[in-house]
Amino acid sequence: MAYSGAVQVGGPADVHELSDLMISKVAVGPMNNNAYLLRCRATDEQLLIDAAAEPHTLLTLIGDSGIASVVTTHRHGDHWGALREVVDATGARTYAGRYDTEGIPVPTDVPVEDGDTLTVGRVQLTARHLVGHTPGSIALVYDDPHGAPHVFTGDCLFPGGVGNTWGDAENFASLLDDVESKLFGQLPDETWVYPGHGDDTTLGAERPHLAEWRERGW
Repeated sequence: MAYSGAVQVGGPADVHELSDLMISKVAVGPMNNNAYLLRCRATDEQLLIDAAAEPHTLLTLIGDSGIASVVTTHRHGDHWGALREVVDATGARTYAGRYDTEGIPVPTDVPVEDGDTLTVGRVQLTARHLVGHTPGSIALVYDDPHGAPHVFTGDCLFPGGVGNTWGDAENFASLLDDVESKLFGQLPDETWVYPGHGDDTTLGAERPHLAEWRERGW
């Protein structure tokens, strides 16, 4: 079946097969968090984005190949609830945005800055620092040489709007500014968006609503 990105807690992973990268999406935990397992097709090296919850589910998804690294998109506890168990079981190297590391109880081996490159096998991901949902949230961009880009946005961009800033106008403006300049301003409409909760979207589906989001203030 074609990849849809629609997953449910307790259900199977959905797998997006790209030329150089396999992306497995699974929903875990009471807040319906998405975790994404990336596997380089040339080397079989794997990277996990957000060890959110249900360590058994994540370790089963990872399988015997293990993971080389795990990236935490931001400091909120629903995105690192299984991080300790996953790291202890796999020995994975940990990555997180530099300005969120103090809020993640598992030590961060590599603090990530805007524009840093992360690798999974021969595949490169570019980190984008997006300020507003948290001080150090990061998105990861995979600019697929064989097709449209793919971006893993954590809780910074969803279908229908940017992430929660709890009524703080300054944080909302910061987050929308960063999302507009670093994602919408640099990537095409065909870019596939993988959020931290819920269904996927594309930048093209959301771009017409940017002014509407700014006007409503959330």
